[in-house]
Amino acid sequence: MDEHDQNVKKPVMATKDLRFFDFPQAEALPDGCPRRGMSVVAALSEWLVHTNRRLNGAWTQRYEHGVPVSDLEPVEVDGTTGTLVHFKPDKSLGSVTLPGDGDLSPLATTWPHLKVQVDDRRLRRHGPGSAE
Repeated sequence: MDEHDQNVKKPVMATKDLRFFDFPQAEALPDGCPRRGMSVVAALSEWLVHTNRRLNGAWTQRYEHGVPVSDLEPVEVDGTTGTLVHFKPDKSLGSVTLPGDGDLSPLATTWPHLKVQVDDRRLRRHGPGSAE
């Protein structure tokens, strides 16, 4: 919050992360690819919803293809802190292969405070063989 009690945010979902983008010494991800920042995930998603919880408040914002389509919207404070990102990869990326539980284990050692949960809703929504 600023001095006028207005939400202030870092535009991490909509702008290049200058710590990593076009920086030859960027940290490598567990798969060996260079780290680029969350804006790449947002840009390659049909939609992305970013929810941020802090001790002094919680809010959410929706993006479509990397562009904010909503303002910061307050959400109910529930006593937790952290960042939650839900997204739908763009169809132009083709078929998305989800990692198995064992494939996520390198993330646990690289970032011990990160929790990754894959919730594939394609089969529940449309049944086997669905295009979405």
